[in-house]
Amino acid sequence: MSSSQFQNLRASSLYCNQCKAAMPVRERLLLILPDKEIFDYLCTGCGNSVGQREVTAGEKLRGATARHAGAARRAHLFSS
Repeated sequence: MSSSQFQNLRASSLYCNQCKAAMPVRERLLLILPDKEIFDYLCTGCGNSVGQREVTAGEKLRGATARHAGAARRAHLFSS
């Protein structure tokens, strides 16, 4: 397996100290900087912050390129 598969990993649930359990989370954009974006993970049960994720400009560009390539590949499959 390629390690590049896990570079843009997003959490769907994280442990919450307040709820004392692994809880579903929602992602909220916290800060936009010239070279990265910082997202905050909020517990859906109590609303506490349970983690953060940073996306650099390079990762964002690679993700957009991969999505574009996937969409083009699917469009080609359906047009054949």
